[in-house]
Amino acid sequence: MSPLNVAAIVVGLGVTLVAVALFVRTVAAFLARFRAGQPAPGRTGDPGPRTLTLVREVLGHNRMARKPGVAVAHWVVMVSFAVLFLTLVNAYGQLFDPRFDLWGLAHFAPLAWSFEILGWGAVIGIIVLIVVRQREHPRGQGRRSRFWGSTFWQAYVVEAVILGVGLCIVALRALEYALGVLEGASWATPGSFPLTAWLGGMLDGLSVGALETAIVLVALLKILISMAWLVTIAVTPTMGVAWHRFLAFPNIWLKRHPDGRTSLGEAQPIMVGGAPIDFEEIEELDEDAALGVGKVEDFTWKGLLDFSTCTECGRCQEQCPAWHTDKPLSPKMLVVNLRNHHHAKAPWLLASEDARAGDGIPAEAVAEAQRALVGATEGDPTVPTGGAVIDPEVLWSCTTCGACVEQCPVDIEHVDAIVDMRRYQTLIESAFPSELGGLFKNLENKQNPWGMSARARMDWAKDLDFEVPLAGADVEDLDEMDYLFWVGCAGAFEDRAKKTTRAVAELLHMADVKFAVLGDGETCTGDPARRAGNEFLFQMLAQQNVEVLNELKATKIVVTCAHCFNTIKNEYPQLGGRYEVVHHTQLLNRLVREKRLTPVARPDEAQTTGAASTAESVTYHDPCYLGRHNGVYAPPRELLGALPGVEMREMPRHGQTSFCCGAGGARMWMEEKLGTRINLNRTEEALATGADRIAIGCPFCRVMLSDGLAQKQGEGDGTDGAGAREEVEVVDVAQMLLAAVRR
Repeated sequence: MSPLNVAAIVVGLGVTLVAVALFVRTVAAFLARFRAGQPAPGRTGDPGPRTLTLVREVLGHNRMARKPGVAVAHWVVMVSFAVLFLTLVNAYGQLFDPRFDLWGLAHFAPLAWSFEILGWGAVIGIIVLIVVRQREHPRGQGRRSRFWGSTFWQAYVVEAVILGVGLCIVALRALEYALGVLEGASWATPGSFPLTAWLGGMLDGLSVGALETAIVLVALLKILISMAWLVTIAVTPTMGVAWHRFLAFPNIWLKRHPDGRTSLGEAQPIMVGGAPIDFEEIEELDEDAALGVGKVEDFTWKGLLDFSTCTECGRCQEQCPAWHTDKPLSPKMLVVNLRNHHHAKAPWLLASEDARAGDGIPAEAVAEAQRALVGATEGDPTVPTGGAVIDPEVLWSCTTCGACVEQCPVDIEHVDAIVDMRRYQTLIESAFPSELGGLFKNLENKQNPWGMSARARMDWAKDLDFEVPLAGADVEDLDEMDYLFWVGCAGAFEDRAKKTTRAVAELLHMADVKFAVLGDGETCTGDPARRAGNEFLFQMLAQQNVEVLNELKATKIVVTCAHCFNTIKNEYPQLGGRYEVVHHTQLLNRLVREKRLTPVARPDEAQTTGAASTAESVTYHDPCYLGRHNGVYAPPRELLGALPGVEMREMPRHGQTSFCCGAGGARMWMEEKLGTRINLNRTEEALATGADRIAIGCPFCRVMLSDGLAQKQGEGDGTDGAGAREEVEVVDVAQMLLAAVRR
């Protein structure tokens, strides 16, 4: 063995021992830091479906596929990273013997071909990703870049490592080929491996000794690059762009739904010690029990895992309506700030009481432990350098639309974290936007957000030419009814939404669907209270509704409000209310397909609205709590497609990438004090399609887009392009169907 081999072995193995030791220590530290969080029950059941979900998301790259070019490049790099680990093992053998060949990697054609393809694939793939990052760099796109706020040096390190390792693999293959040609090896015949043969042919002038020396040096370089990367990530546990390679797998496996559904829909109840709180027994709780999240250790261990898994790709930020309208909320930066705070505070979290009382904890960790989780920050609220970790403007800008969760390729649950922090601010600190005070008061005293009298809940039914039966009065229970029609607060009190309520009632009557309503026995579902963090008020309203529904033997419910739909369908089961819930667009679409309702003409005369505009074209706005939160995309579109003579025009952002109207997360009752208005942004996009109608399937969306349309129409005379055409209107899908069905 030559002195070069000995030196290479000493250096290579020595660096490896240090790197592996540091890596193992950091992994152990991760486990300890995650265990500092609260219990997260239900995350490990159904291992079979969870494993299938993991395989589907990792190998199928279905979440990444929304950016096809990036997805292909990332898939190749990911697979290369895993499979080419064997070439790293082979490199250690080449430090001892340049001809070392682990399991025929270099000499068995199928293996050699696969490793060569993956080696080149890694090089080409990472170059593509480098180009994408530079093309979308903030220096050219500013806040519109999804990489705004990402830690670039970390990304550059990872890209350089992958590129360097890929080039080393390609170089080793070329050197092995050239050495085989010189020694007359049969597997090294010209043309066996085109790219390798081409590179190897450039080395014809080198001797056997020179090639052997080069193999040892390149193998050592490959090891040093790999171990330098391992050391870097071991001493930088907040390097999400690298650690997601390891943490993404458990994070996906441990997601809320074993079947792979996105972690949206129902908000999770407040948990203490791994069990949901029953507010009727609130006095029995330990006085130290946290209602919501007031400190980083109040998050569940799954939440802490979420934060460390973030790769800072910015897909969530790219889709966030608050960020798009120049508000301080970036889902990515929110997670990054929580991650950094968690790791900086970890020495204090994991220390004993004696250590905390003494001076055995680094001063930085002590200072971090004294920071408020939510409060005023110094400088840019998205990247706080002092003060609290999360600025209130960041926390309350969220519409809970779920775009961040839908887009995240590693299944981070941003909305859950935001709602939990809001709960603590509302229930413990009483620190919520002033406008919510009126909302809470109305919900508590009048059981609806508008503070209207319950006696007015049936005003929408006045002047109908048929009777709407009341459950519990006109009918004893709902056994003899096909559906309970849940009108909702907006459908009962908001003038524009009342038109939708009447249209649905008329259509159900035409289709001979037996239905009843609750009248003044109906109260708010509690959705705005829960999204605003007032879990106590939500439970009060929800339990009252569940008791009424169960007493009346409700089994099937149809609703017009996407928020009511989500709450009754997904959240009432948490309180013992299990029902078959359908959105009115789903039911109406079914009735049309069954020929129980037949559209016979283009709905030019919208008799339900009193408008006289044409309806040659329509664009549909996806309500967030109907689409992303519940996956209902097709029925409203099928229904619109069944209308004679109506052309469907999709907005650029639709379906899974639809843009929020701005009303969710109780934002409908809060003022937008920063940036531009979300509803105006969405209205402008709808108007750009040139459609005559903007169709919606949720009263919240109707209010927001109608207000946006009124503002745009007020900006011009309707003809010069400064504003919106006067004949454009916002209508519910049900209204268009009713106008088309009427003969």
